[in-house]
Amino acid sequence: MKPFVIEELVARIEAVLRRTNQAETLLSEPTYESEDLQINFALRFVTVEGNEVKLTPTEYSLLTELVTHKGKVMTHKMLLQQVWGVEYGEEVDYLRVFVNRLRHKLKDNSSNPRYIRTETGVG
Repeated sequence: MKPFVIEELVARIEAVLRRTNQAETLLSEPTYESEDLQINFALRFVTVEGNEVKLTPTEYSLLTELVTHKGKVMTHKMLLQQVWGVEYGEEVDYLRVFVNRLRHKLKDNSSNPRYIRTETGVG
């Protein structure tokens, strides 16, 4: 929509390209397994301890983002922009709520996490 700021346009284009690269990565590896967690990206199917886990589209996007960056610290802003869009970045409460929901559904204990770890003050 006009008028627009060129920096925002560039950020939006970069976000689309990142999501495209992420999709290509997921297609090259259609499943993910870690301990009792299995994700079938082609079917958007998640199981924990052999039981199906029903996730909302946002929860699934957040989980996918975390899995594709496994072993890396993702800042709050990075996660917000990847999952919710480039116009987000300061809404840390959104992220906390959805991470809490994901942990609950994945049976992940925040004091002794198996899947999702939080680096205090970072992401």
